[in-house]
Amino acid sequence: MRFIDPKTDFAFKKIFGSDRSHAILISFLNNLVYNGDAIVAELEILNPYQPPPIAGIKATYLDVRAKLNSGEIVIIEMQVLNVAGFEKRVLYNAAKAYSVQLDSGAPYTTLYPVIALTITDFNMFPDSPSVMSRFVLKERTRLTDYPSCDIELIFAELPKFTLSLEQLASVSDQWLYFIKNAPSLELIPTSMETVPELQQAFQIAKESNLNRAELEEMESQQRYIQDQRGSITKALETGIEQGLQQGLQQGRQDEKITIAQRLLPMMDNATIAATTGLSIDEIQCLRLLII
Repeated sequence: MRFIDPKTDFAFKKIFGSDRSHAILISFLNNLVYNGDAIVAELEILNPYQPPPIAGIKATYLDVRAKLNSGEIVIIEMQVLNVAGFEKRVLYNAAKAYSVQLDSGAPYTTLYPVIALTITDFNMFPDSPSVMSRFVLKERTRLTDYPSCDIELIFAELPKFTLSLEQLASVSDQWLYFIKNAPSLELIPTSMETVPELQQAFQIAKESNLNRAELEEMESQQRYIQDQRGSITKALETGIEQGLQQGLQQGRQDEKITIAQRLLPMMDNATIAATTGLSIDEIQCLRLLII
């Protein structure tokens, strides 16, 4: 038995954002957003497309968008590649989901809070060891909450989630383990069979349940991710190599200068230049520096 990779856009939307996903998404949100409390009883899965309120403003597409029974809007994004400006994109999508609720003339009191849940396959906050991070509006010095904390940004960083199957202590752990490790599993783990919503997610994620068009779309996305990761790796390797070459060149230059400084009291400029490989102008500059 093989499972599709929930980290691809195609698989994530199919598992968490389809017509069959209501119970799955409720369990997922109750555990990752509300720490296991049954806060979400019902929800409506919305079109993930966020059209601009006026012409000329950027349209956006989300992986999953839902309205909870409390009225809150939840937007979810699974991000595999650490692209430039991603942190701004998260904030933009959250602000847009908040602002597009109002029709012309509607009072601001009708705005519902927005929760933006982002799962990343890279370290978003390298200085923090926590898998989960939560951001809300606070006063900078006193850290008091803004009177209306209507936008919350929640992040789950998969590389920091290192628990083994035997170490999973909560349903939240099991959901993160599912997203990170499903492609490497051959069977549904026995410990996850007690959570019906996780079983449903595994059933949807069975590769054998996909038709030819779905398989081709998933494989296309996987190839794109691999190609992009290869490009990023190559760029990093090229940058490191160039940095090493520059470092070596700078080291040689520093060594020449050190030798020249020692020879200044004993030799003329032409002789020092011939000995070190520095130019006569560079030797003259060294002499001026010690005057």
